[in-house]
Amino acid sequence: MAIVGLPIMIQQMLNSIMGIVDSIMVSSINGVSAVGNATQIENLMMTISFGAASGASIFIAQYFGSKDEVHQRKSFFVGIGFTLLIALGMLTLATFFPRELMGFFIDDVTVIENSLVYLDVVKWSYIPFVITMMFSFAYRSIQKTMVSLGIGIIAMITNVVLNAILIFGLFGFPTLGIQGAAIATLIAHTLSAILHVIYARLTHQPFFSLEVKNMLVESPLVKKISSRAIPLMFNELFFGVGMTLFIRFYGMYGPESLESYYVANQLSMFFFFAIMGVNAASSAILGAILGEGKLEEAKVTMHYFYGVGVFLAVSLSLLVLILAPWLVSLYGSGVGQPQLAVLILRVLSLRLSLRVFNVLIFSALRAGGDAKFLTWLDAGLVWGIGLPLTAFLVLVVKVESLAVVLLLVQIEQVVRVVIGLMRVSQGRWLMNLTR
Repeated sequence: MAIVGLPIMIQQMLNSIMGIVDSIMVSSINGVSAVGNATQIENLMMTISFGAASGASIFIAQYFGSKDEVHQRKSFFVGIGFTLLIALGMLTLATFFPRELMGFFIDDVTVIENSLVYLDVVKWSYIPFVITMMFSFAYRSIQKTMVSLGIGIIAMITNVVLNAILIFGLFGFPTLGIQGAAIATLIAHTLSAILHVIYARLTHQPFFSLEVKNMLVESPLVKKISSRAIPLMFNELFFGVGMTLFIRFYGMYGPESLESYYVANQLSMFFFFAIMGVNAASSAILGAILGEGKLEEAKVTMHYFYGVGVFLAVSLSLLVLILAPWLVSLYGSGVGQPQLAVLILRVLSLRLSLRVFNVLIFSALRAGGDAKFLTWLDAGLVWGIGLPLTAFLVLVVKVESLAVVLLLVQIEQVVRVVIGLMRVSQGRWLMNLTR
């Protein structure tokens, strides 16, 4: 688990640090809310693409377990096809309806105009972004996560350096502000995708080939992968749309409260690195075991993952609770309501601890192809509990503090953990999809 998960943890940690550094730079020019709004479109695309990439990687992992390289490659290109379609769809929306999209989250004219400046550039990074994502999922599936880590470090350094140069106009470059941040992101994502293609081609990775015969996928395999990937994509679509609606409700508390949420959420995502590592490791390991047909071994392995989950949940929550004031102070005067940001960050520590178990549950259901139930468990509870409860608290009860709303909404996470543990214990996810 450490061999597969630690490189993912390090990569996610570095990505989070990069995100924090970016937001600190942007906060110095009062652009946190603007960039946060524009990034919601990228987050939605990333969420839906996550479902498509997960669906394809289920089969890459199981074909890796059964040592079938031909179908590893075909599964990879099915995933590339799905994710590119999603990226093109979001690019189209961002091109033709940018003002409508940015105006959905907040009514502040200044924030909307600044968001449009950022979105106009960063939308072109969607395609290289999803290509990089599919490569990362493929490497996780074959348990070679060090490759993504190496390329991720190069992209991160590129992004941070170009951010400083282009935002503040260093070394004779023009001072571009928010637009500079977008250009840096575009260059970093494009570089990452190019490096992935070159490395996979030169090292003859088992899931990658530029030969036409490997890109031509038979209809039965497309249907097979689609039957698992499409429910995951719909799950991520409804989940992502649900997340944007949450932002809409949070925006009703005004620009400063929304900014406090963006800051706290960005900081909490730093600690998500451990959860992502466990997610990648458990999915890859369980998928390979199931691909070998060792169903009972997969069930026993899942029990060990629960032990890791308990340790992570307690550790992460304590770290966030203790470090919250110091972390928010990194933004200096860039946060209008620092005390609210600290409070929200401490509330999100509870979400982190619950999310550990939800991620483990999702890994098991996803590895065995129990996608339809996963859709109900994830997106279904967002729309069935999370959003109605948030709307009730904000619009009907009119709770004054955004932090209190966020705390009460964690009921959704608790319900998801309880139902998910029951589903995993039933063993319906123990399936060998290669046969």
